[in-house]
Amino acid sequence: MDGRRKRTIIAGAVAGAGAAGIGAAVGLRHLAVGRVRLRPDPDRDEPFGELTGRPVEVVADDGVPLHAEVDGPDDAPLTVVFCHGYTLTRHTWHYQRRDLRGEPGLRAVFWDQRSHGDSGRSDLAHATVDQTGADLAAVLRATVRPGTPVVLAGHSMGGMTIMALAERHPELFGTQIVGVVLVNTSAGDMREMTLGLPLVLAKAIRPFTPGTLRGLGRRHELVDRARGLGADLAFVVTRKMAFADKRVSPSVVGFLEGMIRRTPIDVIAEFYPTLVAHDKAAALPVVGRVPVSVLVAGRDRLTPAEHGRRIAAALPDAELTEIDEAGHVLPLEYPGVVTGAVRRMAERVRPGARERTA
Repeated sequence: MDGRRKRTIIAGAVAGAGAAGIGAAVGLRHLAVGRVRLRPDPDRDEPFGELTGRPVEVVADDGVPLHAEVDGPDDAPLTVVFCHGYTLTRHTWHYQRRDLRGEPGLRAVFWDQRSHGDSGRSDLAHATVDQTGADLAAVLRATVRPGTPVVLAGHSMGGMTIMALAERHPELFGTQIVGVVLVNTSAGDMREMTLGLPLVLAKAIRPFTPGTLRGLGRRHELVDRARGLGADLAFVVTRKMAFADKRVSPSVVGFLEGMIRRTPIDVIAEFYPTLVAHDKAAALPVVGRVPVSVLVAGRDRLTPAEHGRRIAAALPDAELTEIDEAGHVLPLEYPGVVTGAVRRMAERVRPGARERTA
């Protein structure tokens, strides 16, 4: 077997089982999935992916249309803007959206990063974390009235987007942006990023993953067939690699796996290099001008807890929360912890908070 074909087979296996740390594995399939799905599922009737808000048209600086939605009154004194992670969508924040709706004095914005969800496709040159920082600036301009205080919440790549915004627009932090919540994210040093694969296999495919997967992206029928055939396998691996709580709802696992599977394989390939190269440690002092809540998970296979600890240590006014038995998707696995962090931050920074606590 020649090297090119071998690389394609390996990359196809990864694509077929999902990406963004979900990776590939072998065995079990129908038996394992059936056993898990027969367990009690308190979230079976949860309307995942169905919560919507008022759409707002956002156009990035390179012309890419970005999908954004707003919950809450336009005259609310505080807005929270939620930024999702790699291969996911705004629906990652399902529980936070559900539980914060109707919160007095709070307005929320949910948006899909470029090439994800309902946002437009980026060209290859702009499939970068730096560009998503510029996109976040565009979202703020389009969805938040001038002078309205903002809290930014970011999961995984969404947290990196916030750091990229700080690097590009430091003048916003401490003026319009008054608080930040960072969940399962990193400021850099992602060279050992495994995408949830065993380290040996991750190192083996790292040199050719972007190019090979991009090539597979031009053969959508091959990749879609592989992903379809691997749906049960992807469910099993998603549960193992993205979550740590053995009691996590099967419906939650299936919802996450579906988001990943619907992300085109060429989008996964295009953004992969920027995640590996991500380094925004120099932007942390700007982020640290405002109160920051950092949430990490003890069994996060993509952005290990140490990454979040380093962020918190670099910030003068950071609150660090660690959940030992949790994986990479805290907004879905431990939604109450994440929602509580957002609520506490909102209470801390909303207009008049200092006067009330004085």
